Amino acid sequence: MSGTPEEPVHPSAESMVTERHSLPRDPAPGPAAGPSPEAELRDYRAAFRAARVAMAMVDRDGVVVAANDALGALLGTEPADLHRQAAADLVDLAADGRTWHAYREVLRGRRSRFRCTRRLKHPDGQSLWAEVTVSPVPDSPRVLLSVADISDRRELQARLRHLQMHDPVTRLPNRTLFFERLTAALESAAAEGPSDEDLPEPAYDDDYPPYESYESYGHGRTGRIGLCYLDLDGFKAVNDTLGHRVGDRLLAAVAGRLTECADGHGFTRGGGHLVARLGGDEFAILVEDSAGTEQLADLAQAVLTALQEPFDLSGQRLSVSASIGVVERRAQGSTATQLMQAADTTLYWAKADGKARWTLFDPERNAHRMTRQALSSTLRPAVERGEFALEYQPLVDLADGAVRGVEALVRWNHPQFGTLTPNRFVGIAEEDGSIVELGRWVLRTACRQARQWQKDHPGDRPIFVSVNVAVRQVWDSDLVADVAGILAETGLAPHLLQLELTESAVMGSAGRPLQALQALSDMGVRIAIDDFGTGYSNLAYLSRLPVSVLKLDGSFVRGFQDEEHANPADELIVEALVRLAHRLGLTVTAECVETSGQAARLRRIGCDTGQGWLYSRAVPPEHIEGLIGTAPLPV
Repeated sequence: MSGTPEEPVHPSAESMVTERHSLPRDPAPGPAAGPSPEAELRDYRAAFRAARVAMAMVDRDGVVVAANDALGALLGTEPADLHRQAAADLVDLAADGRTWHAYREVLRGRRSRFRCTRRLKHPDGQSLWAEVTVSPVPDSPRVLLSVADISDRRELQARLRHLQMHDPVTRLPNRTLFFERLTAALESAAAEGPSDEDLPEPAYDDDYPPYESYESYGHGRTGRIGLCYLDLDGFKAVNDTLGHRVGDRLLAAVAGRLTECADGHGFTRGGGHLVARLGGDEFAILVEDSAGTEQLADLAQAVLTALQEPFDLSGQRLSVSASIGVVERRAQGSTATQLMQAADTTLYWAKADGKARWTLFDPERNAHRMTRQALSSTLRPAVERGEFALEYQPLVDLADGAVRGVEALVRWNHPQFGTLTPNRFVGIAEEDGSIVELGRWVLRTACRQARQWQKDHPGDRPIFVSVNVAVRQVWDSDLVADVAGILAETGLAPHLLQLELTESAVMGSAGRPLQALQALSDMGVRIAIDDFGTGYSNLAYLSRLPVSVLKLDGSFVRGFQDEEHANPADELIVEALVRLAHRLGLTVTAECVETSGQAARLRRIGCDTGQGWLYSRAVPPEHIEGLIGTAPLPV
């Protein structure tokens, strides 16, 4: 209240107390009569004044009609000086609308009790926390205002909160406080151009010291927020070799350098910052009202530079590095969860890219990751739903242009992303193990189709079908049994099936993979090395593998494209590989044949078959149907 209402005639404290205690009483028995009303009045008045609880009687207009000594002492004045003052002004009840409304409801008799906590200032400059209670006095038009000093309790609560919200090792804010602060910063920064009065009050009471950023609210607002999320590279090794005591000292020293970086390089300009330990060896630096990605990049680089300096920990000299994920964006529309997901993803990128570096969040890269994750989660059920289909690319004899075989290439007709080629999902399938089920489906479908072509063209030379096999199919399933069962099921002869494995998978085969390849070869199935020439090409080991076909990687064939300025070395290398393969009893297929000139040079040096757009792209099975038994393709 800014002032007192018009003054009514107020009864004295004595008459008020008399009014309160002049209720009818049963007559006293016999001669032992109780004290007189006057004596009771004196007793109540003495008790009111001597009470250790600060109290005042307030009339229905909110004016103090009596105050005791404890209230005077609490407010630093004489009790008599409080008479006729507005009670709301004494204990700051008009500071906010909700408190003022509740107080007025008690004065009007519409509410039985009201309690709130207020911070009061003593005339000597000190402040205290007080719990204010207002309740009606029964059978009286007055209300009783009582004020209890709870400063000690608040201080204890503040200390407990500090312990709860801070990491005991580094003394930095912990994960709980970080997310509380991040949420508050997002809400504050998202508001467009707020004035000082419109800014929300921090979620910390005054006995819990606020960070510097709250002092900067309203100055240089950008509406943006930045985050550096980092962890130490190889910290586990420090704990395992030197012990957790040294590890804790290192964490504390790292925390000190992070704080110095945030404080000492101007990164608080235009906003505040918070350095926190999120757990283990993970730290975060939050920059409120950031000035853009360049500011966050400078901060991340400063952190890396600072951490590269060795740490001297009681005789132990340690060097560490860190990986940092950097996110900077507009606060509006962002949530704490989204920001941390982006930071976590970017930190993973920094580690995957080689550690000891910072990486900036890339929306396009993240979209690719999200797409990859979406594909991974739907790949296995997609096989059951029949979303995959096979296309086939001819393998053409370079000598006469006849189609000798086809390579089966799987396509995923994704309901959301459209038709996807193998490079979009095969790697994912190998990682999560669904390649086994998918590979089995491809093998069965391709063998069934090859057998159908054979039935439809009984008078023509049957073509073989080549199917790609991942090395995980050999380890995670019984590939030999699968192949044998599918051949028996479809009726396809073993020599009409060719299995392709990459050079790196075949060359490193030992134990079970090598045994499986040998069993398949003994069965009559052709084994081909795909993309030959891109791996480590252990030619001596090649002679001991049950391989019948080498497929030259397209990079060799592309070297033949410039026929006018051909590089003789390319042709010499391919010619040497072809001669070596033939000496070992292997046939050679050249991939990525796109021009007749390439085909002519490959034929001249002895290459057996070609595959590429010169002859045909990968096409549906009905298109292959028209190539069987027809005129040779151009060679």
